[in-house]
Formats: sequence, C-alpha cells, structure tokens
Amino acid sequence: MILLDECLSPHVVMPQRDHIRLDWREPYPTLERARSVAWTCWCRATIYELYEGGGRAFVRRTLQLDDGHQVHETSTWTISEARAIWMALLSGKAR
Repeated sequence: MILLDECLSPHVVMPQRDHIRLDWREPYPTLERARSVAWTCWCRATIYELYEGGGRAFVRRTLQLDDGHQVHETSTWTISEARAIWMALLSGKAR
C-alpha cells in the first residue's frame, strides 16, 4: 500500500463542474520521437502523461485495470497549448 505522503508525482484533483472535456482516442503513431516529460502518480488507477516531440505534444491517459491497461491519447497541440491543457487537467479544469 502506498501512502500519499510517499508519492513524488502530482495527483489530479476531482473535475470541476464546468471542466473542458478532452477528446480521448485510441493511440496512433503521431510523434514517433515523443517522450514523456510530465506524469501523475502511479498510485492511482488513472495515470496521465504529457508527451512532447518535434514541436508538438499530447496527453496520454492509462487506466490500470485488473486485466491489463487501457490507453487513450488526445490529438496533438503545440507544446504551449499542451502545457496549458496539462495544467488544466491537474487542476480539474479539464478531463
């Protein structure tokens, strides 16, 4: 069991009532050289990662299920747009 005090990565807060709904899609090879630059804590069932590469970025959502993982991704944005979405996601303004 992981205690929240032991977590080093951020946790997303509950979505706000008027949050932006992101369009989640099946993964597709958008940016072959993209790398994960930020992520949420692995202690939760849903993990989010911000990927950047080639001047573009997207968010990946991984659901940790008993029978495996389910992965979805957003479309790509400019890095500055994706970072704004990332902050909105962490603060509950997007999901």
